[in-house]
Amino acid sequence: MKQLINVILLAVFSFPCLAEVAVIVHPSNSADLDRSKISKIFLGKQKKFSGGATVIPISQNADQDVKNQFDKKVLSKSASQLKAYWSKLLFTGKGQPPKEMMNDQEVISLVSSNPNIIGYIDAKNVDDSVKVVATF
Repeated sequence: MKQLINVILLAVFSFPCLAEVAVIVHPSNSADLDRSKISKIFLGKQKKFSGGATVIPISQNADQDVKNQFDKKVLSKSASQLKAYWSKLLFTGKGQPPKEMMNDQEVISLVSSNPNIIGYIDAKNVDDSVKVVATF
């Protein structure tokens, strides 16, 4: 019986780690994006949307679970791997990491006000002011 309770508690407290990440853009943005393109954008390897407009990636604070999920599911990198990656690019002058927001609402606010911005949030927080281009 005690093992059953432990399994149930583990499942309940593990649920937030399984949250879906929604990659969002402005509703007027018609870019066709897949996991590979999104990864390239957030790693600074792709600077424009498919239509030619400059892309501005927005990330989230390292304390946010959604950032850890995005880094793992989309970028296939751990926090320490990303830190090393961006340190190298900064040192060589070849790139800067995406600006970090404090929470989903800040990302939504920025994305909904600029068609060139792409960001990610917890899928449960999506509203009508943004368009979801992918979920992971």
